[in-house]
Amino acid sequence: MVPVTAADLSLLCVAPTHVYRGWSILPKAGEAIAHLGQRALVVASPRRYQSIEAGLGAIAQRLELKVGTFHGECSEATLATLQQEAADHQCDLVIGVGGGKALDTAKLLADRLGVPVVTIPTSAATCAAWTALANIYTETGAFAYDVPLRRCPDLLLLDYALVQSAPKRTLVAGIGDALAKWYEASVSSGSTQATLTVAAVQQARVLRDLLLQQSVSALNEVGSPAWENVVDATTLVAGMIGGIGGAQCRTVAAHAIHNGLTHLPQSKHTLHGEKVAYGILVQLRLEELVQGSQLATSARQQLCQFYEQVGLPLNLQQLGLQEASLAQLQYAATVACAPESDIHYLPFAVTPELVLEAMVSTLVGYTSKVMDGSAR
Repeated sequence: MVPVTAADLSLLCVAPTHVYRGWSILPKAGEAIAHLGQRALVVASPRRYQSIEAGLGAIAQRLELKVGTFHGECSEATLATLQQEAADHQCDLVIGVGGGKALDTAKLLADRLGVPVVTIPTSAATCAAWTALANIYTETGAFAYDVPLRRCPDLLLLDYALVQSAPKRTLVAGIGDALAKWYEASVSSGSTQATLTVAAVQQARVLRDLLLQQSVSALNEVGSPAWENVVDATTLVAGMIGGIGGAQCRTVAAHAIHNGLTHLPQSKHTLHGEKVAYGILVQLRLEELVQGSQLATSARQQLCQFYEQVGLPLNLQQLGLQEASLAQLQYAATVACAPESDIHYLPFAVTPELVLEAMVSTLVGYTSKVMDGSAR
């Protein structure tokens, strides 16, 4: 028998083992969590932990909880501190509570420790609660690299009551992040006819259409069925697409632009999905500049109109980067074009100069009845 090597395998981490979703389910989840471990380290910012401490009360009766040291960045320094705290606590379970960086930190910590992990998102800003992937940042918030994990979380708890209490802006950002699934996967999947990849790309199209159709209602009617649909789309469906599609449904230019922008201090107060949403426009603009794509032009015009409706940024000014110098923007474009960047999954070559041109021209040809001239 010929031995099977790692090169022969195509690893797909499709989904969490269990997903619980509903209203006010956190206080009822103690038994489900207790099946996974007894000595849990909680990864959450101090402010976030205080906001859910009451909800964790019933869980605390079943587990020995210790709150780890987490101050907002999924960095190697943070992970080193948490690993020591986990050892001191004899941790056999990690519970991540919060946004994307807290959940990524919890997943990566659990992966390194070889213990189960529970993810509890407190907003619908990303699909981090679902995925077998973690992004590492510097202590100042600049993107460094991503780390594939051995499996998706063991348990995902999506409590609508928690998400409902998050700022509206986080759901808007989640919409932007989830939209990228279609615009990136449809490019990176190329001409492959692999069944699961085709299924993932088609699901990304369905996701895009749902967001375009229901996001305005969801934002205006928090807690409504449309709101639940959009929350599910941004936190669950977006993650499922990456799980099914695997390596053939990579991030492309939209996330590469995000990664470059994180290196600018002016972007510190913008959310992940806001930068990604802007990155989609940059990607489409690149397709116009290089390929003369009328389809990309039409898609960009459609997205600009949608962004105005929901409050996503259309240009650098709306991202709060109006004070960024040309040299800083050039540096962000250079980071986005680093040799290992996913931007190179575009079907054409790009340079930092070309990316910079696309970054400053996302509104070319778009006429708005809402925005004034200073926003263009």
